[in-house]
Amino acid sequence: MTRPRIGITTSLNRTVRGDLEQRLDHRYVSAVERAGGLPLIAPMVTSDDAARALVDLFDGLVVTGGPAVVDGLVGELPSDIDETEPLRLASDNRLLRAFLDARRPTLGICYGMQLANAIKGGTLYADVERDRGVEVHSRGRGGTTHPASVLEGSRLAAVVGRTDLEVNTRHVQAIAEPGDGLEVGARAPDGVIEAIETRDGTFIGVQFHPEAMSPPLDEVFRDLINRARETAKKEDGRN
Repeated sequence: MTRPRIGITTSLNRTVRGDLEQRLDHRYVSAVERAGGLPLIAPMVTSDDAARALVDLFDGLVVTGGPAVVDGLVGELPSDIDETEPLRLASDNRLLRAFLDARRPTLGICYGMQLANAIKGGTLYADVERDRGVEVHSRGRGGTTHPASVLEGSRLAAVVGRTDLEVNTRHVQAIAEPGDGLEVGARAPDGVIEAIETRDGTFIGVQFHPEAMSPPLDEVFRDLINRARETAKKEDGRN
């Protein structure tokens, strides 16, 4: 069939002139294209109607990494992580809620996983190293890579085809309690949640950055594309 249309959210950066620009790490685009999808930049929208229209346009969604999620926090934000620009946070909330409500295939990466958990009423350690007394999980604090155990029987285990991963270490925040309808898919050796998912597989969230691993963990992107392809076939009969 035609490549499934995959929306990819972006960062929002303020220029020296004070203008706001959407920016995107090209590795996300490359990962979606390699997996067989058509990568499309998701614009930041300011209305629920526009978010719902994007659900109709995209066959799947990738919510990319970003700064701090502030809903459902356990503890206070540390000084080395910034709050998300309000425009981006509001848009990501609208778009992610719309996709979750529609059960449209979605992949949440790092901030994207944490935001989905907050939307579903879960909680989040503001600083998992400080609040849980665990190992360093932040690249900025010296973290590199660490093992992650994928739970047997999870959707993620079926996707990656194994239960042991070596993942990159890229986060200060981490999930404390999964939100409604979300199940743990993987953990680090210190117990930190590394993946969550819905039972029906429409949403998978990973704490690490699969697009930035060496080699990239393309399996999670191929799974998103496959789910998006099946959804498109059911909804509009595309071949």
